[in-house]
Amino acid sequence: MNLTPENQSRLGQISQSQQKFDSNIFLESLVKNLQFVICKIPERASKKDLFEALARTVRDRLILQLNETEQRYEKSDTKQVNYLSLEYLIGRSLRNNLVNMGIYDVCQDAMEQLGMDLREIEECERDAGLGNGGLGRLAACFLDSMATLQLPAFGYGIRYEYGIFQQKFENGQQIEFPDGWLQSGYPWEIRRSHINYPVRFYGRVIDEPEEKGGSKRRWVEAEQARAVAFDVPISGYSNETVNTLRLWSARAVRDFDLASFNRGDYLQAVMDKQRVETISKVLYPNDQAFSGKELRLKQQYFFVSASLQDMIVRFKTRNRPWMAFPEYMAIQLNDTHPSIAIPELMRLLIDEEALEWDEAWQICRQTFAYTNHTVLPEALERWSVALLNNLLPRHMELIYQINDRFLHEVRHQNLRDPGLLSRVSMIEEGWEKQVRMPFLSIVGSHTTNGVAALHTDLLKETIFKDFYNLFPERFQNKTNGITPRLWLRCANPELAELINDHIGNDWITDLERLENLLDFATKKNFQNQWKEIKRLKKQQLCEWVRATHKVELSVDSLFDVQVKRIHEYKRQLLNILHVVHLYDHLKKNPKMIVPKRTFIFGGKAAPGYYMAKQIIRLINDVSAIVNKDVEIEDRLRVLFVTNYGVSSSEKIIAASEISEHISTAGTEASGTSNMKFSLNGCILLGTHDGATIEIGEQVGSENIFTFGMKAKDVQHLRANGYDSQQIYNENSRVKNVLDLVGSGLFNPEEPQRYRDLVDSLVHNDHYLLLADFDDYAACQELVGKTYQDVPTWTQMSIANTAKVGKFSSDRTIREYATQIWDVHPLPHGR
Repeated sequence: MNLTPENQSRLGQISQSQQKFDSNIFLESLVKNLQFVICKIPERASKKDLFEALARTVRDRLILQLNETEQRYEKSDTKQVNYLSLEYLIGRSLRNNLVNMGIYDVCQDAMEQLGMDLREIEECERDAGLGNGGLGRLAACFLDSMATLQLPAFGYGIRYEYGIFQQKFENGQQIEFPDGWLQSGYPWEIRRSHINYPVRFYGRVIDEPEEKGGSKRRWVEAEQARAVAFDVPISGYSNETVNTLRLWSARAVRDFDLASFNRGDYLQAVMDKQRVETISKVLYPNDQAFSGKELRLKQQYFFVSASLQDMIVRFKTRNRPWMAFPEYMAIQLNDTHPSIAIPELMRLLIDEEALEWDEAWQICRQTFAYTNHTVLPEALERWSVALLNNLLPRHMELIYQINDRFLHEVRHQNLRDPGLLSRVSMIEEGWEKQVRMPFLSIVGSHTTNGVAALHTDLLKETIFKDFYNLFPERFQNKTNGITPRLWLRCANPELAELINDHIGNDWITDLERLENLLDFATKKNFQNQWKEIKRLKKQQLCEWVRATHKVELSVDSLFDVQVKRIHEYKRQLLNILHVVHLYDHLKKNPKMIVPKRTFIFGGKAAPGYYMAKQIIRLINDVSAIVNKDVEIEDRLRVLFVTNYGVSSSEKIIAASEISEHISTAGTEASGTSNMKFSLNGCILLGTHDGATIEIGEQVGSENIFTFGMKAKDVQHLRANGYDSQQIYNENSRVKNVLDLVGSGLFNPEEPQRYRDLVDSLVHNDHYLLLADFDDYAACQELVGKTYQDVPTWTQMSIANTAKVGKFSSDRTIREYATQIWDVHPLPHGR
């Protein structure tokens, strides 16, 4: 539709006027959505109905700002960043959007007019099943910061129909159930049916003669799917900028094979549709089997191919030559999962756009940047050459060519190290050839970054040492961060209000202003208010636990929390072994006076990860015995929170007093939950690992509890021979704890249940739990003593919040934007 400038201006004024509304106007819009979208009258509407109507009312306002933001980006001649991530752990969106748009109080007033409590309506929202763990949560924080900083940005991912899984417990064991989070719809998404792209798989590659002589490689006989776009608006804080998270859903090219149906083959008639749409069906399948690995690679290629095609369409509207592509498009690979994007962009440029190799490679190298998230060699992604060659035959050819040209360059640079070529080759030789995807990511990008200072140093010194020696200028550190909008303003509104009353609210977008709280840290009145809020959050958590888990917790106990993905290197097992030690100590000394302790665990184990699932079961077995023991009363309690996710973490983090980050030194890339806990005045108990080191540097060693070996100590111990059996034989405390676990004390119906777990520690303690046990126990004893000194504890808590300003994702994204992407803010009104 063609509009005159006057009409365009008039529509713009109407849009702006529609954004300015009070609670009455908001209520009117809400009732309209309730009646005409949800098809309910207010008198008969359930809380779930009200949530759906409320979300759509907020989304209507978001769309106005989204359209204005997109127009602003289209009219500008500015560079945009495109963030590729296989996960986005968004959680719930209602409160975050209300706060960012500055209409939380307006909405609250409107709900009160209906006789409803907004907080009860918020509880009706399901967590979006788009991510699992720290990687996805980091991506969600980054999207929030990009919008808040008004950076021209697109997020790209997959619209999973089912999330990772719903976790339940049967006899203490983790049982997985489908997480059909989309079954009732997702009110925040906008379907863009007209934005769809073909994505191909399988087939073969042939030489096709060209008119001018010679030939070109052509991918033929491929199976095809279509990627359909669903957009989720991402609101910036108080700035009317709304960016886009574009999620791709797989659709069959043909919904129905009429020929098969007419032949009576009814299953075949819909089989193609079902097979294709499996691609976006489930978040991260269990990749123990070949079919699971193939599906995961399909997912990776599916979303990067659609995303790159979408970027190219947007770039072509600029009418600029191809060599200008990196001037308009920055692409960030969030870990190795999207790395197949490098050969895919090469394919699109060479095969579809007819560029020469050197031109295409220069564009790739100047466009991509790569974030690594692990230092564990076994976690570095590899794909078998056979799998890649079958699923993506053209890409396997391109990877071979990229590797050959790279090795040719290396060969001319360094002739004195005969093993270098095999060490840096993207093709790992062996009984099954593998493609080392991190190596492809490094070679095909202009920048590689780690996510914490220690992590980046370890990348340079260990797994990527050869690449660092070849091009040190490409390596940077970008310490992770979290958004203060969600993790303090939304998750802990009472504490946010107290902070606002004393230092104003500028900290919401400039987190280092929290340091002004130190002026009040020793004032008794402020300390009392701080303690009252922590107690309130503990009471709220106790009520939630009572309602959801049927467990009574003591608000007077020390809440000691370890909530994160269950993995051996994160050492939840060390934590529960110490709980066994405490329990045994209390049983042997029943009249001993000690601070009450509540240990709270949470997290999911991968379905095929046997040892992680055993750790969960042990925690639940210990909990069952400890919590029913009348002799120790409520001096010790253990709780494993079921189905831990973003919404439950908001409740837990705000109420926590000690948060454990006890991974073996040198194994955790960064960790961001440590930042969330510190921001909420929780004191960390941690090892010298990941970002916990940097948090300790910021808040001061006097305001954090640390124990255990450092990364270099771990390397030295392993290099010189670590004998865990000797520790078991010589350390009576360690032996006693392991013998208790192995004896069947906590599982008398099956005494040998944890024999394999105990044996793994005695004979192959890879993550050095026994080596760190005594130091950990001593540190926990210091925690208990310090907790009894209430003024000191409160001052430490305040200091954690006040000094954690460095760890805002706003700071991290500013560094990416200025030092990697060269992308600049485009404020509203420009």
